[in-house]
Amino acid sequence: MITRPPLHWFKMLFVLRGSVLPRIAPQLVTITLFAAVITVFHGRIGEWKVSLNFVPFSLIGLTLAIFLGFRNSTSYARFWEGRTLWGSVLNESRSLTRQALTLVADQHDARRLAYRLCAFVHALRHQLRGTDAWPDVAPFLDEADAARLKAAKFRPAIALLMAGEWVGERLRAGQLAPALAQPMEMSLNQLSTALGGCERLAGTPIPFTYSVIIHRCIYLYCVLLPFGLLDSIGLMTPVIVCFIAYTFFALEALSAEIEEPFGEEPNDLALTAMSYMIESTVLEMVGEAPKSTAPSPHDFIQV
Repeated sequence: MITRPPLHWFKMLFVLRGSVLPRIAPQLVTITLFAAVITVFHGRIGEWKVSLNFVPFSLIGLTLAIFLGFRNSTSYARFWEGRTLWGSVLNESRSLTRQALTLVADQHDARRLAYRLCAFVHALRHQLRGTDAWPDVAPFLDEADAARLKAAKFRPAIALLMAGEWVGERLRAGQLAPALAQPMEMSLNQLSTALGGCERLAGTPIPFTYSVIIHRCIYLYCVLLPFGLLDSIGLMTPVIVCFIAYTFFALEALSAEIEEPFGEEPNDLALTAMSYMIESTVLEMVGEAPKSTAPSPHDFIQV
């Protein structure tokens, strides 16, 4: 995810990274060239003059704008829900570590819980992105835990189970009072809820048919638009078509990018930076430095 200080209004006009312009450039150039060809031939296809005016395009354009607005709102809701879930992972990880340090009689063993929480966070990130979690998870596990987690299919759930087992062991050993175990269990439940919410978002995309309908309508609209504008604005037709096409193409591309918030597109959530932030704050609480490499500034976001 891109985070940067506010830019000057003039510099903002030329920003490329994160603007989706490189992604839609081929379509935009194609539709602009098509509009230029239509303008040169005065809207004629062979001997046939395509006679259209701007009235139907005004009505259709308004409808498309409404549908694109709804699509973007839906995609941003998914993006923000993913951001909220990861915020809760940070909060509950901190809470559990603090409780382990302040409520458990033997504070020296709190490091094991902190390590298991870090393993959970990194395993969750990689599961959502479909990448190999082991290089990031292995440094936090002893031999027994490593063997157990490596054999697991759903590693975040198993890492969370091991964190819960730590609480149970302290309870049975008499190092944690039953009344004090309840808030720790509540934090573990919140982490489990966040895990399930992230899996739901990752496994339930916006219905494909809905995206196809909007995509087809946008392209059909932009292809026919030069014929409707030519008689009214003449040589300015390619310019106006390019501007309108940019608006529609960019909104569609942006909504497609953020509807899957856990990916690695420029506008997706910066999960690598978030994971590092959670690891850093949890390990700092137990007096240790982060084990992972700090992410680059391009992947940084304040949690």
